[in-house]
Amino acid sequence: MSVEKTEVLVVGGGQAGIAMSEHLGKNAIPHIVLERSRIAERWRSERWDSLVANGPAWHDRFPNGEFDGFDQDAFVPKEGIADYLVDYAARIKAPIRCGVSVTSVTRLDGWSGFRVETSDGVIEAQYVVAATGPFQKPIIPGIVPDEAGVAQIHSNAYRNPAQLPDGAVLVVGAGSSGVQIADELNQAGKRVYLSVGPHDRPPRRYRGRDFVWWLGVLNKWDAETTPGVEHTTIAVSGADGGHTIDFRNLAEQGITLVGRTETYRDGVMSFASDLTRNVAAGDANYLSLLDEADDFVARNGLDLPEEPDARVIGPDPACMTDPISQLDLKEAGITTILWATGFALDFGWLQVDAFDKSGRPAHRRGVSTEPGVYFLGLPWQSRRGSSFLWGVWHDAKFVADHISKQRGYLSYKGSEVRLPEPA
Repeated sequence: MSVEKTEVLVVGGGQAGIAMSEHLGKNAIPHIVLERSRIAERWRSERWDSLVANGPAWHDRFPNGEFDGFDQDAFVPKEGIADYLVDYAARIKAPIRCGVSVTSVTRLDGWSGFRVETSDGVIEAQYVVAATGPFQKPIIPGIVPDEAGVAQIHSNAYRNPAQLPDGAVLVVGAGSSGVQIADELNQAGKRVYLSVGPHDRPPRRYRGRDFVWWLGVLNKWDAETTPGVEHTTIAVSGADGGHTIDFRNLAEQGITLVGRTETYRDGVMSFASDLTRNVAAGDANYLSLLDEADDFVARNGLDLPEEPDARVIGPDPACMTDPISQLDLKEAGITTILWATGFALDFGWLQVDAFDKSGRPAHRRGVSTEPGVYFLGLPWQSRRGSSFLWGVWHDAKFVADHISKQRGYLSYKGSEVRLPEPA
């Protein structure tokens, strides 16, 4: 059986793989992109129906391509994002092969490069880029046993309220996914409990500018990772034209807030006594960004309207002043637990020395400890914006430039060594 050869093999045909292909193409580096399903598949089949981008169209895009048919301040629906990526891949002529899964990557024995086993045969590559993104393996904590008599679903499998059985819902996780799904379920007439953990809570807009603009001018998108705080839950929404998440407002609309989910025993869920503290910390984060924004406006003499009402924090609802510490699921009528608890990385197919002792990618800005292996699309890969559509484009450029430099070194054949003439 013949073995196909290429210079660079990119695994993943989503936003990371497409960005990687663009920069490899600009460097005239031969490459192949493999995608296990369709381009941008996760946007189509692993997100809820009403999902929109959390950033406006002018921002959440590749620098070289705008969203056609959408206002620049619109929040593009998930299908529009997937279509955008398909069109972009076609425009740059990305060599993407869909429906091809990678089962293993191993280093060639005694040779440079790697052997890649795929569902469509064997490929040998000098360089491999793992561009499978941050949303690989849904995390459902092992808190509630399967025999508890309640349906359990991860946010990646949720589509719409009609999908869930009759009864109340406990949504665990107060990041963007959790709050948006909880709000949608509440508006659909479901009784909703929302488990709120630590989070950041930026304003959707302030003084006429979206929060993505503020994070940009305040250099927060370019903040580098800090060991131990790589992941930050952000409660923000682009739904219904975009709005600031306020947990007090959610409570006023009928959602019951509870603290961080801790344990389950004999039908009873227990919650930490941290609800008020978590909401207060989110408020402090919100107000601190307003302070920084006001200071930026004053220092730069910008003509942006003041917005004093943005600093008004409403009273704590009853579910915060008298928080629920335990909840009997049956008595509360809860028939579904929806886990908006994020994802774990899954690189079982990448069988090389590119991971630390905890199994996480060992890399610096995507350049791994295994020569020739690269990562792309990881949260905080180089900065806060790394896992976003526009951020991964810049990280891809760095990785492609690194590969180009390595190719240059390896192409050097050396000069003839001349020994000195004997005296």
